[in-house]
Amino acid sequence: MSQQPTATNSDGPAHPPPKQTPLEQMGGMTGLVYMALPIVAFVLANSALGLVPAICTAVGVALAISVARLVRKESLQPALSGLFGVAVASFVAWKTGSARGFFLTGIWSNIALTLVFLVSVLVRRPLAGIVWGALNGTGTAWLRDKPSRRAYDIATLTLTAVFAARSIVWQYLYDDDRTGWLAVMRILMGYPLLALALLTVLWAGRLSAKRLKAPAPQQLADRA
Repeated sequence: MSQQPTATNSDGPAHPPPKQTPLEQMGGMTGLVYMALPIVAFVLANSALGLVPAICTAVGVALAISVARLVRKESLQPALSGLFGVAVASFVAWKTGSARGFFLTGIWSNIALTLVFLVSVLVRRPLAGIVWGALNGTGTAWLRDKPSRRAYDIATLTLTAVFAARSIVWQYLYDDDRTGWLAVMRILMGYPLLALALLTVLWAGRLSAKRLKAPAPQQLADRA
């Protein structure tokens, strides 16, 4: 009995899809617009109608974005995360009775991230490498390779600098009660700045992957 030929792809061997850039992973330009809309809506509504209508408007816009993504069968995770963030920020603004309170959670979270990422470098467990290894299934083998650990140190410190810069700028504008500028800098220093910083994580990940595939004698020489 002759063996039936297996089906082959006439277009040649399949190639894995190209890796997304950090900005694409965050939703691309559409994701940036989705992130900015509730903030802009809050500031405009607060100027025209007051704090409570501004809170309702921001939450309503974030909810509408979630529904729109659901209808278009897009990933809901970014929208739901944004909705949760807007809801918490709105609650803080309502409790403080001030429009600038809408931005307090962003300041607090970035101060915390600055400290956590900095400490991770000091204890020789850079978080950029830990998170990258968890997401890509590569584990923590890179910890035994000095150049890999140094690259992840650089990536982690880059992210630390981003979080620290956000904290300083946003806190200054908060103390000066510049709600409009807070909104502008929240957008400019949000995803765009983070995407640039994540390029260093991507660089460190690729460098480490290349090194871990290198012959053992070369790795041992570099670890010395």
